[in-house]
Amino acid sequence: MRDMPMTTDMDLWVYRDYDAWEGAELTGYSVEALDGEIGSVDEATYETNGSFVVVDTGPWVFGKRAMLPAGVIDRIDTTQRRVFVNRTKDQIQNAPEFDEATYRDETYRTGVGDYYGRGGAGYREWDV
Repeated sequence: MRDMPMTTDMDLWVYRDYDAWEGAELTGYSVEALDGEIGSVDEATYETNGSFVVVDTGPWVFGKRAMLPAGVIDRIDTTQRRVFVNRTKDQIQNAPEFDEATYRDETYRTGVGDYYGRGGAGYREWDV
């Protein structure tokens, strides 16, 4: 299992290494959690300090979608069209339930940020 990089509250909604894959459309890319494939990117946003992907987990969790802040993406492989996230399948499955009606609202995003951010699912401080 890969180590999970630190994600601060400030960069939770910002893509890492964006310059390396800028211009690629992530929709349709496969998504790989720390412990295996979880689905594909259904939607990706590229907002300044507010980016995220919506993952369709398909047959893994029937009919479930999940919002992942851009900061939980560890890396992106544009050649293989894969997004690698630094969370486990269980952590993603246990995230706040995706709500089609409110997922763009600040209140919903705050809940998702609390879940994945400092003190939340899979977050850890780097040893200094």
